Amino acid sequence: MKWDRVLRLFAVVIAVVVIAVFSVQPIFPNVKWLPLTKEIPLGLDLQGGVHVALEAHDTEQAKVNDENMKQLLEAIERRVNAFGVSEPIVQQEGDRRIIVELAGIKDPDQAVRDIVKTAFLEFKTEDGKTILTGADLKNAVESSDPVTNVVEVGLEFNKEGTQKFAEATSANVGKRIAIILDGNVLQTPVVNEPITGGKARITGYANLEEAHTIAVLLKSGALPLKTEVIEKRTVGPSLGADSLSKSIKAAAVGLIAILIFMLGYYRLPGMVANFALVVYGVIVIAIFAAMHVVLTLPGIAAFVLSMGMAVDANVIIFERIKEELKSGKSLRSSIESGFKRAFVAVLDSNVTTLIAAAVLFYFGSGPIKSFAVALSVGILTSMFTAITFTRWVLHLTASTGIKNTKLYGAQGR
Repeated sequence: MKWDRVLRLFAVVIAVVVIAVFSVQPIFPNVKWLPLTKEIPLGLDLQGGVHVALEAHDTEQAKVNDENMKQLLEAIERRVNAFGVSEPIVQQEGDRRIIVELAGIKDPDQAVRDIVKTAFLEFKTEDGKTILTGADLKNAVESSDPVTNVVEVGLEFNKEGTQKFAEATSANVGKRIAIILDGNVLQTPVVNEPITGGKARITGYANLEEAHTIAVLLKSGALPLKTEVIEKRTVGPSLGADSLSKSIKAAAVGLIAILIFMLGYYRLPGMVANFALVVYGVIVIAIFAAMHVVLTLPGIAAFVLSMGMAVDANVIIFERIKEELKSGKSLRSSIESGFKRAFVAVLDSNVTTLIAAAVLFYFGSGPIKSFAVALSVGILTSMFTAITFTRWVLHLTASTGIKNTKLYGAQGR
């Protein structure tokens, strides 16, 4: 019966190792022999991209206030999201600044130009009268004719815009209506007949990518305020890959040092702690993937820090167990008593760190929030593995008949 428990423990170890192999793929994306799993998105500092600080300015038409800044933020968010950027960061900073971080951008300069474009659309008659603006648009979609290969942007007007366009085209049959974007005339088609369906086309684009950019700008609407780029930092993909490689190596060295120390100093409990540390890593990575946590350099630092705190909890517990063993208690009683006596100390240290992480998340931005989230996930997971999983494995080990107190570091060190 005792060996049945040993085999059960061995099966759990094998299962955890297999899960670990599947789970480490997101942080080792270039290791081809590992099975593919759901990737954890990498931040700007790990895969390259651009960091932009925008500042809003007053104009004759609109002043910088809370309402206009909210509209500006929403318009920029719509543009960034439509560009298909993975896990972008768009947030307001202060009264008139907006921070934008785009990871994995191939052409940062073009992305910035597209973000700050005014994108003011007008339809004007030959006498210069504006009949429609971008505010009358419902949708804009790029397309390419499979036969003629003509690339265009299809416009669909809202109810009010449809009525305006129908009235304007009815009154201007045989005349030209100019389509103007940011003051530049895109085309001047002739109205052959009234258009009552609420749709129009803009042609003359070189490719679908150019048409897609225009469609995105039109759908996001004109920016309500004049914006200026006051800071732009570009991180190259090679620099990001180098940072990721160095971070992984540093984490691996730290992990190996911890595993050797725990095994050498605490012996059998140390081996259990190492096993629990593997489980901890698997759970944290799985949570990161499930929450779509953007992994950054500060996030990796938080992961390593929480890994150290997980080991620290085990150290406190094992020292308590050794004290109980030295007092003459049985192994099972020492394990149970050690966990109970260490629980308050472990809980206090983790709760205070969680409070600090909450403060960082609330007042911080960008990488600081990434650090706070990764630290919080790591701490909560470490409490689970230390208080429940390690305890269960130690009891399971004690049930196998391995009761030599020297193996638990109580004597003969």
